[in-house]
Amino acid sequence: MAEDAQDVAEPAFPGAQAAYDLVSCLRFYSRLTVPRLPGEGDPHGVPDFRTVPRMLPLAGLLLGLPSGLMLLGAWALGLGPFLAATLAVATGALVTGALHEDGLADVADGFGGGTTRERCLEIMRDSRIGAYGGVALVLALALRIGALATLLDRTGAYAALALVLAAAISRTAALAPMVLLDPARPGGAGAAVGRPTRGTFLVAMGLSLGLAAMALGLGLPAGGIALMLGFTALAAGIVTALARRKIGGQTGDVVGACQQAAEVAGLIGLVAAIPV
Repeated sequence: MAEDAQDVAEPAFPGAQAAYDLVSCLRFYSRLTVPRLPGEGDPHGVPDFRTVPRMLPLAGLLLGLPSGLMLLGAWALGLGPFLAATLAVATGALVTGALHEDGLADVADGFGGGTTRERCLEIMRDSRIGAYGGVALVLALALRIGALATLLDRTGAYAALALVLAAAISRTAALAPMVLLDPARPGGAGAAVGRPTRGTFLVAMGLSLGLAAMALGLGLPAGGIALMLGFTALAAGIVTALARRKIGGQTGDVVGACQQAAEVAGLIGLVAAIPV
């Protein structure tokens, strides 16, 4: 037996790998400064998306918390549903650096203006925002603000719980194109981070369902949560199918657009289930 065989490194602390995956998600999906954990590798390296996204629902929950707190604070100050919802959405954009909104705009421009796969990808690579992207951004922001304002009006503080839940499950739903489609650009960002395994996706979905169950226990209606989950999955499926038809695969922009569509759809599903 060889004497120079390398030993398998022991975890730095219990649950270390899950914690590493969580902070990797927080760094990748936001502008937050997350300190390096004991025993963690290069915190600035490209995360391995084959396994890291299993903790994405918890990362999404944490990323949604500042927006939820802003929503509650503005509501408590008597700023009204519309202004409170607008401030909450603005807070979310600051936390993430508008990462997903940028993807939505690029996909809308590419899919709307491109008639061939190559032309779609070329437009999506352009940093300028066109008419389709501008309209998509305005509509997505308006729908999120409108849904949150309506939830505040109908449920009060429970709207913040809905916002945080939507932030978590929409990011899980946005993994669908990564799992189901090959990268549209072999040398692009989508290919560089790797493809989540189906096991990783199942763990993420399980965590999302667990968070939904917790939200049910905290007071969100069962029918509303069911519609929220259903609308979120439907939106992810539509974006994935559209990406397959238009560009034959997925990119980072497609993933961002999928998250935005899933979050909007999920919030609308919850609103639809709560009577006036």
